[in-house]
Amino acid sequence: MKKIVLALIAIFACCCLFAQINRPNFLIVIGDDISWNDLGCYGHPTVNSPNVDRLAKEGIKFTNAYLTASSCSPSRCSILAGRYPHNTGAAELHTPLPEGMPTLPGALKKTGYYTASSGKWHLGPYVRSDFDLVDDKDVGNGGHKNWVSILRERPKDRPFFMWFAAHDAHRVWHADEFGTPHDPVESVVPPHLVDAQGTRKDLASYYNEIQRLDHYLGLVRDELNRQGILEHTLIIFMADNGRPFPGAKTRVYDRGMKTPFVLSWPEGQKSGGLESTSMISVIDIAPTLFELAGVEAGPTFQGSSFAKTIKNPSAEHRNYVFAEHNWHDYEAHERMVRTKHFMYVINNRPQFPNQGPADSNRSPSYADLKDARDQGRLSAAQADVFSAPRPHEELFDCVLDPEQVNNIASFDRYRPVLDDLRNILRQWSDQTGDDVPERLTKAAFDTESGKLLPGIERFNAVGRGEMPGTKTNAVKNNNKGPF
Repeated sequence: MKKIVLALIAIFACCCLFAQINRPNFLIVIGDDISWNDLGCYGHPTVNSPNVDRLAKEGIKFTNAYLTASSCSPSRCSILAGRYPHNTGAAELHTPLPEGMPTLPGALKKTGYYTASSGKWHLGPYVRSDFDLVDDKDVGNGGHKNWVSILRERPKDRPFFMWFAAHDAHRVWHADEFGTPHDPVESVVPPHLVDAQGTRKDLASYYNEIQRLDHYLGLVRDELNRQGILEHTLIIFMADNGRPFPGAKTRVYDRGMKTPFVLSWPEGQKSGGLESTSMISVIDIAPTLFELAGVEAGPTFQGSSFAKTIKNPSAEHRNYVFAEHNWHDYEAHERMVRTKHFMYVINNRPQFPNQGPADSNRSPSYADLKDARDQGRLSAAQADVFSAPRPHEELFDCVLDPEQVNNIASFDRYRPVLDDLRNILRQWSDQTGDDVPERLTKAAFDTESGKLLPGIERFNAVGRGEMPGTKTNAVKNNNKGPF
């Protein structure tokens, strides 16, 4: 009898171990400040990104993936908590996720996953316990120094979730001597920037940062292959917000809020080299990984699993994505709803310009914009960077106007679309507990120079105003809003 009991225990232990090992590994590589179309696989003719491109050939390239904030820490907190920024309690830059907030790594860890974060942290102190390993000290200026060693030294008897968070391509530039530098002559100048020497050099340095991140992504992929677990590992390559240039980062338009999103999972997808136009929000990542891991998503996760789209990339997922712009160096309160065809934006601080964060206002690209402005040579797209007051409402036909330059909110023939999206955004705000505080956090920087305003010693010491969603206790609101 004793032998039978021992045999049953051994069988049970083996089954448990098999169940653990059989669950997919998850790896998210998240770039810092990279616009969706600044990679070769998304059509950029210059940026050297062979490893992201290879991942796209092996997996699925999503062309309608959207962030909830074009701002570093609010975006990352939103991804890991699976909640809209005003529902996380961390809607403004450099505010931490509150204690006790459920997260993707925390939930996976409870079910036996080994969880590790390496590189940029930006999440606050309370989430650290959701990871078995937080490596944010000696990570190199790109954040990727220890990625391969962490993969090698992980426990081999547990599935893993890893969050590899790069500093690339955040200013200040550190990769101009890495690999073969990009030639400024070949820079592709977006329409909202000025085609001038300083801007071209600025863009080339930005491309160099992407190239360096791409190199380390390749090392990580090769290590997974060496260990024989590449087929069993779901890899996501994405970014936290758009390029760190005027008119992109912090903006709710596609150049700020749309993210590259390449997913590779050889074991679980139909084939490689596929493309999905299905709309997804980054709050959908957590529910998707939960479904694939056999973990029940708790009620706090506001997204919805797109696992069916991994199996069938033509399967549609969402009708709407929503995003917000809250304080990031400057006072702000913008909300956006996007369909495949249209984008509607409401700006509750239209008196302020919306050029981008302070570091981009200290850039050569911004200097070129100011020179062109002072000489009266700005195009409409470039002048938008300085525009104040701004429209309270904007509507864009994103098929005819992919750069979101021409505001059609006043056109009679678009009135039904305007009314519909205005109502959808109002529903989302009401259902998820968003609001517009009277006393928002004030600007910490001068818009013209990008320098700290008098009396402010450092930017994160600015007196905080009221966080959106505070009065409504949005941090306790789990409503998903329109879908």
